[in-house]
Amino acid sequence: MSRAHIVVTDGYTLNPGDNPWDSLEVLGKLTAHDRTSDQELVDRCRDADILVVNKTPIRKAALTRLNRLKLIAVSATGYDCVDVEAAGRIGVPVCNVPVYGTDSVAQYVFSAILHSWQSIAVHDAAVRAGEWSDQPDWSFWKSELVELRDQTIGIVGFGRIGQRVGELAHAFGMKVLAHDPFQGSRPSYDQFEWAELNDLFARSDVISLHAPLTANNFGFVNHSLLALMKPSALFINAARGPLVNEQDLAAALNTGKIAGAVVDTVSSEPIQPDNPLLAARNILISPHLAWATLSARRRLMSQTAENIEAFLSSQPQNVVNTDFL
Repeated sequence: MSRAHIVVTDGYTLNPGDNPWDSLEVLGKLTAHDRTSDQELVDRCRDADILVVNKTPIRKAALTRLNRLKLIAVSATGYDCVDVEAAGRIGVPVCNVPVYGTDSVAQYVFSAILHSWQSIAVHDAAVRAGEWSDQPDWSFWKSELVELRDQTIGIVGFGRIGQRVGELAHAFGMKVLAHDPFQGSRPSYDQFEWAELNDLFARSDVISLHAPLTANNFGFVNHSLLALMKPSALFINAARGPLVNEQDLAAALNTGKIAGAVVDTVSSEPIQPDNPLLAARNILISPHLAWATLSARRRLMSQTAENIEAFLSSQPQNVVNTDFL
């Protein structure tokens, strides 16, 4: 291939100005767009040899019109934005970045737990409102404070991120339950147990989702599973929004069936004004930022470039649609 034309369809979240494209620019002619609509996609990418996409939908109808396309490099771990089967049918490999944000996402999970159970911001606001000054005692608290030791965390999806969450939980003295259809080797630490999904939801004080989104698990966190949770339990989703039936989660929060939730992903992003979670009680919603530390984004940039370089050297790596090529 002569000098490849690399087109980035939606690069702003990867590089909003602090994470330069240098490692991609040395690999070919680079055209980087902050965002690309469905209507703009074909015209912008018609001359592309390589597409770099994060969340831009790349579907069969567009693929059939991109005649020069040789590679789709997904600058993420999840690749459900691409019709990988259709790409494979026309001989276009799709590669992803399996590992880049493990520590950042695991860190987010414990930020969520500690924020929820220590309530530092709530108590800071109370102090500034004069409530401490007015107290007859030297100490007071407005909500129950929970020590992590001996609490049970249930981790759904025990891949790299789930395993890292488990390691951090163990460091805090928590008991770890894990559910994954593809059980790997058991961690070396004590206080670990594989669990069936219903059992995990029933026994856990915290539930953290780390499962990939597949055709078979849309909305699997629903009324039936949520009804099994302890009324004191905390639910965290730093995986994919569509894993959760949001109406059922909102109902569980509003009726006090569970104590609280923290979600970093929702079913349609950016969040829509009619999303039921916006009106739910005892929930914190962040804008899909668990992955987005600068350290993680630099790794993602570097490893996306490595995937492209490997392809250009006729040694493609991290290809996810080999079954269809």
